[in-house]
Amino acid sequence: MKVSFYNLGCKVNFAELSQIQKQFEQLGAEIVEFGEPCDTVIINTCTVTAMADADCRKIIRRAQRISPNAFIAVTGCLAQTKPEEIAKISGVDAIFGTKYKFDIPILIEKFEKFSKPKIFVSPLDGELPYHSAISVDNESRTRVVLKIQDGCDYPCTYCIIPKARGKSRSMPFDALKEKILELDKSEYEEIVISGINVGEYKDKSGKTFVDVVRLIEEIQPKQRYRISSIEPNKLTKEIIDIISKSKIFCPHFHIPLQSGSDEILKSMRRRYNRAKYQNVVYEIKEKIPNACIGVDVITGFPGEDDLHFEETLTFLESLPISYLHVFTYSDRPGTIASGFAEKVPHEVKKERTRMLRKLSELKRRLFYEQNLGSVFTVIPEEYNSVNGRWKGWTENYIRCEFEGSNESNYKRVPVFLQSIQGDSCFGKVVDKVS
Repeated sequence: MKVSFYNLGCKVNFAELSQIQKQFEQLGAEIVEFGEPCDTVIINTCTVTAMADADCRKIIRRAQRISPNAFIAVTGCLAQTKPEEIAKISGVDAIFGTKYKFDIPILIEKFEKFSKPKIFVSPLDGELPYHSAISVDNESRTRVVLKIQDGCDYPCTYCIIPKARGKSRSMPFDALKEKILELDKSEYEEIVISGINVGEYKDKSGKTFVDVVRLIEEIQPKQRYRISSIEPNKLTKEIIDIISKSKIFCPHFHIPLQSGSDEILKSMRRRYNRAKYQNVVYEIKEKIPNACIGVDVITGFPGEDDLHFEETLTFLESLPISYLHVFTYSDRPGTIASGFAEKVPHEVKKERTRMLRKLSELKRRLFYEQNLGSVFTVIPEEYNSVNGRWKGWTENYIRCEFEGSNESNYKRVPVFLQSIQGDSCFGKVVDKVS
């Protein structure tokens, strides 16, 4: 049986789909690239925005056009929240919710077209099992994503993910230690610690995320470790202090903000205010001046007027941050915010998004400029034979290019950043390659 896979959404989704793919490999299936004719297609969905929902429908229809007779299975967050809607899409044979996404090969005896879609979805009540997941994050196979936490208990009014993923649960601490030691023997160069709300990590023994950070620092693995995204209320002074002195952890933090208005943050039911967020950012910059800080922002949340947006814009302009991920608000049916009045017109949301993305470009360039003249470690990921350059990322998340031979056995390269060229920095190898 030829099977192809397609992932939509976050790094956790991607890691989980990789685990599902391994199940099929162990059963003897031949894995082919999505877009090639095959017998079965597994699509892992996201539902964080309306655009993600639309992308899911497009991919299902594309899969059907490529392989009209293929068994099409849909899993992931959209499958959990809107199974009946997915079932109406022509070509879909089975839908698997959160509880059943790792049971696909068990629940389906024969992957043959059904006359009517089968739905394997149940409410996410009570305690859910934790499923480990790890996946390669780039084509050069130098970086992997390690999922250590799943689900979310936060009551954010705009977010459907708690209903799609269930309550927060974590990888057992002893199992996590074993996995870190196992990865230490691998050839990977970078490990990205990920979760739906990774800062909420807490296993049954009471170990929390700061214990995870301490553990990695104590083990001193050969890889460098990067934290994917962490809520500002969970990024403690102790965690920042450990990372500031670490040779293992990357000085890179991605910290969701969502709004720079305390009134909007309250309406969103976020667990911090502007002052708290600002303190975290300045704590990082005081201890790690060259740290990269990325920020998530939502534009056009219900009730966000011009004054609220101006607060957000000026707040972001004032902070020593490095880039923004800007999301245009869209109603998620089943969330509290979807029932809020004072919807922001589409054109207004679009313009606010454009303005913040422009600010992001300016912030990123300024951050790059501030780091010129310094040496950073780059893990080469991609080689361009036309210009003879490698591409990769520094530990503080600067996209970097440097000249070198495609035959060189590069692993980690000390690079002196000389200039900015387009959306990357260009540098020169200055020391012996490790």
